[in-house]
Amino acid sequence: MADLLIHSMSEFADIIVDCLDIAEASRIVEIGAEFGGMSQVLADFAGRHGGKLVSIDPAPKAEFLDWVQGSAQVEHIPLKSLEAVPHLSNVQAWVIDGDHNYYTVYHEVKAIDAVCRRDGMPLLAFFHDVSWPCARRDQYYAPREIPVEWRHPYDYDAGAHVDSEVLLPGRGFRGMGHFAYAIRSGGPRNGVLTAIEDAIGEFQGEGRQLAWAHVPAVFGLGILFDMDAPWAAQIAARVAPLHNNPLVRTLEENRLRNYLRVIDLQDELAALHSV
Repeated sequence: MADLLIHSMSEFADIIVDCLDIAEASRIVEIGAEFGGMSQVLADFAGRHGGKLVSIDPAPKAEFLDWVQGSAQVEHIPLKSLEAVPHLSNVQAWVIDGDHNYYTVYHEVKAIDAVCRRDGMPLLAFFHDVSWPCARRDQYYAPREIPVEWRHPYDYDAGAHVDSEVLLPGRGFRGMGHFAYAIRSGGPRNGVLTAIEDAIGEFQGEGRQLAWAHVPAVFGLGILFDMDAPWAAQIAARVAPLHNNPLVRTLEENRLRNYLRVIDLQDELAALHSV
């Protein structure tokens, strides 16, 4: 089933690399390495431009760890993002694909922006999972590590469906014990996109001028950047045609519905075998 699902941030590599090239960003920080697919793209770019990739992930997959040992352009920091980010400096671009819940993402955005302002660097950040299912619903890999006042009731076994605000028992897109979803989508402090929007609202209340683009495909790519950066107009021109593009959004919804049907068929087959 996993082989049928296009889910990696590396699917956006051409967009991200184009933006990095426009911004001449060679010191890049990645949050969330997993298998290292996007890490290799970023490391190759940084290496070609005399830069470096810093990859933050407390528990990446073995494939990443094997690869990173042989890469001179990469520094791996085996800490949680909120522990590591404040100690970094002079970062030109951020690529965030870590824990997909409001608490983590909201505080990542705030910490990243604080580092940029401290160092006098314009903000340029890329976020994965800003569309369904995590746009308005928290996902937890380690829910007990989220402070209880920031955590929603959750379930490891029930699944998310595009037609339901609540999780469906034994159906839909689910973690099969590897991660949990908030039982209900929507509402305050729930989901990746909600976290980013709330942080942007606070920044704008301080008089900041920020641009936001949302590419509604492959679970969603978000690009957040300072409008007064010298490269802002060029990046805006690159991503504007994709921002909330209705055709791309329709194709993504169709893809998700087809995949959810595949899950239903797999569940039905498993039920027949269990009789």
